[in-house]
Amino acid sequence: MGILSTNFRDGTRVFDLLIFDLDGTLIDSRLDLANAVNATRRHMGMATLDNERVYSYVGNGAAVLIHRALGDQATEAEVEEALEYFLEYYREHDLDFTTLYPGVRESLDRLGAAQKRMAVLTNKPVRMSRAIVEGLGVAHHFFRVYGGNSFEFKKPNPIGIEVLMEQAEVSRERTLMVGDSAVDVETARNARVACCGVTYGFQPETLDSMPLDLKVDRMEQMVDWVLDPATRKGSESHEL
Repeated sequence: MGILSTNFRDGTRVFDLLIFDLDGTLIDSRLDLANAVNATRRHMGMATLDNERVYSYVGNGAAVLIHRALGDQATEAEVEEALEYFLEYYREHDLDFTTLYPGVRESLDRLGAAQKRMAVLTNKPVRMSRAIVEGLGVAHHFFRVYGGNSFEFKKPNPIGIEVLMEQAEVSRERTLMVGDSAVDVETARNARVACCGVTYGFQPETLDSMPLDLKVDRMEQMVDWVLDPATRKGSESHEL
């Protein structure tokens, strides 16, 4: 299957900074997250949840994940206790089953060879995020890895993208955000940069009504599009 859709008519636009979400975009961490959430629920004396339900809670950081997993009836003290347990458990098990999605390693290699600047911007805690990309052998591709506790605000606040553009000395016109959920699209729109959505991640259904510039079902398709701008000609324009 080819590129699903693109909204770029301009075949000359160049992207020099690519900012990637982590969970659901670069890595398939679903099972480790679900196991950690259910270990936490057992610790709190609760029944386990279906994995698919846990997956739907991911995307807004660990604190939101645990609050959703415990339910609205949980007290603030219970959420704090559960979050502490979850983070400790997940640190010990974050690479039990987590892998790069197919084609991600090769895609990063191609972008690196083309001298593109790359970074990770995730709502997952930063130390954990860095440990995962290091453990999977791709940390050298990223000049920065920022997490949900790297800044005062998490995605969809644009502060992470703004800082990365400044540090890379790349304009917003040459910056592309790549993610699997509406949170990533909203972050890109708030920063006024282009956005690519991947359909293989945790929450592809949230992309259906979002104003994407590109939608792909494999990471390699995004790389082809970035490295060969001529593929964008003839598409409908989208105003950033």
